[in-house]
Amino acid sequence: MKDAVGWHVEMEFQEDNKRTRAAAMVRLPDGNEVRGHGYASRHPSDGNQPRVGEEIAAARALNDIKEQLLSKAHDEIDDASGRTSYPITR
Repeated sequence: MKDAVGWHVEMEFQEDNKRTRAAAMVRLPDGNEVRGHGYASRHPSDGNQPRVGEEIAAARALNDIKEQLLSKAHDEIDDASGRTSYPITR
């Protein structure tokens, strides 16, 4: 079995009474960094629950990173194989 590989993810939040912004960054083993952003807005009738806003904004930031990593991986597959690869969406 190969040694385990780990990636480090950093997440930061900026919040006000109505909106939460998340900035995520993952460091890849080759030294490259991929950054993503996500936002959550609180509806005026919702209670003030900062943790919920952070969770939603974080999920959206990580989804942004997911899309970038999929694109990067498919570009690398295409470059190595000389053909076009297609991601499976779920």
